[in-house]
Amino acid sequence: MYAILNLIRWKNLLMIALAQLLVKYALLEPFGVQTSLDSFGILLLILATICIAAAGNIINDINDVETDFINKPNKIIIGKSVSEKTAYNLFIILNLIGVGIGFYLSHSVNRSPFFSIFVVISALLYVYATYLKRTLLIGNIIVSILVALSLIIVGIFELFPAITSLNQQIQFTFFKIIFDYAVFAFIINLLREIAKDIEDINGDYKAEMNTLPIVIGRVRAKNVLAVLNFIPLLGITFYIVSNLYKQPVAVGYFLLFVIAPLLYTSIKTFSAETKKEFNHISNMYKLVMLFGMLSLLLYKYVILN
Repeated sequence: MYAILNLIRWKNLLMIALAQLLVKYALLEPFGVQTSLDSFGILLLILATICIAAAGNIINDINDVETDFINKPNKIIIGKSVSEKTAYNLFIILNLIGVGIGFYLSHSVNRSPFFSIFVVISALLYVYATYLKRTLLIGNIIVSILVALSLIIVGIFELFPAITSLNQQIQFTFFKIIFDYAVFAFIINLLREIAKDIEDINGDYKAEMNTLPIVIGRVRAKNVLAVLNFIPLLGITFYIVSNLYKQPVAVGYFLLFVIAPLLYTSIKTFSAETKKEFNHISNMYKLVMLFGMLSLLLYKYVILN
């Protein structure tokens, strides 16, 4: 059972679930925004999302067996703890559950076309694992878009079906907030994907992948990563100056838990050399992502003041 939990990347799935719950209960509910899903509905949306994401993690591991023998030989699950046949069956079952719940939810909010979102996400995860991840940056960008979509989908299902002529402006205002967080998630995850590619360069090279560090070299790739770190740094700094300058608690939170770790990661990237160091950088991005999502808990203080 523990092997299956590791196979589906349960920690990453918990982060997705937490982010979606925060959008619902830390951003939308405190302000009485008109929403379409009750507590059971948001739990179903979370279940659909994590089922499809878990299926994507499984098919990714199935296609990564060759590279994992080099990159992380002690963490191989497919073919050792879990057979390939079992993994494929889980992949199919989880996709069916996720897409099936998506079909139900789409009809429950009277927006049947929304069902296509789940189908497209499921298909993209499969195409990513089997083909796109081997192409220069395209795979990194696709998987980062899908991470962002895990937030945007909450706004789509909660806000759009509840739009009326009277609340249109406020619905779009809150959707823009969700979209801003999705952009943050996209950027941080993209940086993490590049860091992971640098970490896994040896196995990826043997598998004939065209990742950024393979195409331009490890040293150039880490320098590109270090420079790209300044995009979220500048963006978050601009956000603080524009919106939070009257909120010392919120300013302190972002400085301490988001900007400081990003600065540390930028400095660390320039000096990183070993696989272990790039794994540490990858984990730092995950931490920044977590603290970024937790900042939603502060949002009611920002808006109310």
